[in-house]
Amino acid sequence: MTFTIESVDWEQHQSRLKALREHVFVLEWQMPREAEFDERDHHAFHVLVIGENNTPIATGRLTRCGELGRIAVKRKHRHLSVYRALFAALIDLAKQHKVPTVKVNLTLDSVSYHQQLGFKIDGQVFMDGGVPRQKMCCPAERFPLPDVSQMH
Repeated sequence: MTFTIESVDWEQHQSRLKALREHVFVLEWQMPREAEFDERDHHAFHVLVIGENNTPIATGRLTRCGELGRIAVKRKHRHLSVYRALFAALIDLAKQHKVPTVKVNLTLDSVSYHQQLGFKIDGQVFMDGGVPRQKMCCPAERFPLPDVSQMH
């Protein structure tokens, strides 16, 4: 599979980013649209993975306080190579912008697995789009690939 990765600006690429996230989260996962987009999009760092015919196949964002999220990958492109490249680009952005710690929001059944990878619990369990989640953090310099099936 051939793809390229671009760091993109929300203002210039929001139509592509929104369309991809709506396809994955709102249509496929049935997440509420109002929970998918927020004010952090305007200030976050975004990565867009582009497949054949210049088609967006995946995206993710890194907020300025280190939260990784909105990881959306089209179903037929959910391969480890896409996830690895997407997370590598996001972690590179964290390092470039001197974000020392990255945070991920995970489903509760993956907390112990991520603790074994070196993630630490950060705060209390919270609800996100009707799904209980736990925020976990890890130094950007030692960030391992998380269980991507447990993220949003």
